[in-house]
Amino acid sequence: MIRIISILVGLFFTTALLWSFGNGAAAFIAEPPVATVEHEFHKHPKEVHFASDGAFGKFDHQQLQRGFQVYKEVCAACHSLRHVAFRDLAALGYNEDEVKAIAKGFEIPAYNPATGEVKTSPGTSTDYFPPVAYGGQGSPPDLSLITKARHDGAAYTYSLLTGYGPQPAELLKQFPEAKTPEGLHFNPYFANLNIAMPAPITSDGQVTYADGTKATVDQMSKDVSAFLIWTAEPKLDKRKQTGWAVLGFLLFATVLAYMAYRNIWAGKKGH
Repeated sequence: MIRIISILVGLFFTTALLWSFGNGAAAFIAEPPVATVEHEFHKHPKEVHFASDGAFGKFDHQQLQRGFQVYKEVCAACHSLRHVAFRDLAALGYNEDEVKAIAKGFEIPAYNPATGEVKTSPGTSTDYFPPVAYGGQGSPPDLSLITKARHDGAAYTYSLLTGYGPQPAELLKQFPEAKTPEGLHFNPYFANLNIAMPAPITSDGQVTYADGTKATVDQMSKDVSAFLIWTAEPKLDKRKQTGWAVLGFLLFATVLAYMAYRNIWAGKKGH
């Protein structure tokens, strides 16, 4: 009896599944989805390689310093790094005096509970990057974890930074109502194609690199994207080293266990 009930329940769910699939397929054929401008013209992030990619990848500290320079001179006016402390920059190769000098260049707000006032003072190495008082419309996102918060991570930020341009004529011909509104900027790598942020990196030489690297738009975009990988995953190199050590230990333990098995049970298989 239980077996018959189980078969009937199984047939019921199978029939329901087939009916749902057939109904959905019929609806799709009868009324195919309408093409949207986002579906037609939104682009997937570009393919880009970073030194930290892959199981054997490591951060390029010179590139991270260049990326921090781009952040400080181009991005810091609008975007904060509230999860990063100034002392963390020592991991990029800055010495103690350089970290103190960087921190001193930022004004850190401090609330006085006795007076209710908020005063600012030069930062110290133990402070975190301060919030940004943005006077424009909207609230620019904090960039500390942006490469973890966005699909495709650093490839997305790199593509976004290098993706600004005029709307394609084909887009305006096919979707004339989708003309980029005043105050927004066309970028095919942004979700709805129109972004409030104007292109932050606009021309070669916008930043003068201390190490003499040629500061092209592509190079600056790639460097700051690499820096944002580090802000989101500052322990990435150590995690990879730990991972390889753990794999090595597991391999050794597996070989040892197999040899122990052969030594203990080899002469007892016939019993």
